[in-house]
Amino acid sequence: MEISQLLKGVLDLAVLAVLRGEDGYGYDVLRRLRVAGLQEVGDASVYGTLRRLYKAGLLTSYVVPSEEGPHRKYYSLNEPGRQRLEESGQTWRTFATTMNSLLGEAA
Repeated sequence: MEISQLLKGVLDLAVLAVLRGEDGYGYDVLRRLRVAGLQEVGDASVYGTLRRLYKAGLLTSYVVPSEEGPHRKYYSLNEPGRQRLEESGQTWRTFATTMNSLLGEAA
């Protein structure tokens, strides 16, 4: 199974998790996901996910002027986003436990 197929199902969760500790702009979120081990994640996928999560009311945004280039649009997790992160995180943990059990790798 390709990583890209798995990423489609969990990219929202990954982006929310990255924004939990610190606000970020598009490229920063992408970089943090890749540093965390998701090198296969695509630029367009992350930018699209940020826009979709914002439109769904799970993120807020603000613009920070830059003297070295274009202004940056930062995204931050709001309360509905934190709730979704918690709910989706629980779903993921349950799913991962089930899959580990099926694969014979339960802790």
